[in-house]
Amino acid sequence: MSNLRTRKNQNERAKENLKNERKVAVVTGSSSGIGYATALQLARSGYFTFATMRNPEKGGDLIRAAKNEELPILVEQLDVTDLDSIKDFMGRRPAVKSSGRIDVLVNNAGYALMGSLEDLSIGEIQDQLETNLLGAIRVTQQVLPVMRAQGSGIIVNISSAAGRIGFQGLSAYVATKFALEGLSESLAYEVGPFGIKVVLIEPGVVKTKVFDNMVIGQAALRKDSPYAGMLDNLNMAFKTWLDNASTPDQVAATILQAISSQEPKLRYAVGQDVVALFEKRRTLTDEQFQEHMKNSMASLAPNQR
Repeated sequence: MSNLRTRKNQNERAKENLKNERKVAVVTGSSSGIGYATALQLARSGYFTFATMRNPEKGGDLIRAAKNEELPILVEQLDVTDLDSIKDFMGRRPAVKSSGRIDVLVNNAGYALMGSLEDLSIGEIQDQLETNLLGAIRVTQQVLPVMRAQGSGIIVNISSAAGRIGFQGLSAYVATKFALEGLSESLAYEVGPFGIKVVLIEPGVVKTKVFDNMVIGQAALRKDSPYAGMLDNLNMAFKTWLDNASTPDQVAATILQAISSQEPKLRYAVGQDVVALFEKRRTLTDEQFQEHMKNSMASLAPNQR
């Protein structure tokens, strides 16, 4: 009985010590865009932030910003598609002068694959799934034991308007975001009893390098693709949407708001574009909303502008 009481006291002291230590955040895909802005935002708010990226050589801007502002940021190599890379990062982490804990995980690494489903190869679709969906799963699975041991933590999954609404020419990307939404909702039930929260961030169009980094399916690049006109419309739409796009800093601010809340919501929409779109989706029938989306895209057709 005394041994049980001793272990209980030790656990309580350990939890109390964790509360008094600096909180730690891990952000994937931090070399630019939302990940970059989030790493800075969290560090400015006092989090010891591991800014991870597949290629740390792309972390120069972040390292300089951290040095100029004397921010607690450490750039680390982590490839979300490589389990060994993730395990290697987790093994290095305790050696750093931090508590060894992880309070916030931001699963941000990802890219957009453009092309109709018919034009995409299975390999291209698999690569999209490996990064956007399985990448988040791999990292989360490695972090969860740490959070369970703490009895606390927040997992932030970066979704999209495309996590709840389909878009032509982005079927594979949309599939990964829809899956991430369902995964997050289910995960919230599983980890809630351990004191762990799950949050979905749903930005609309964001002014990042996402369009520069967008991958286009090889068959979709062919001029004789039956879907070529559809992709022209999508490219035109992106240029129009960027005029009213949110900034990475706005997304990062929403992430900070969510993790700072005593009772964070499951979903946070970011940007007037996505808020308006979600409202239309909520108030219209499936058929009405599909007609709205088709008309919106058709209005952007080059021969009508």
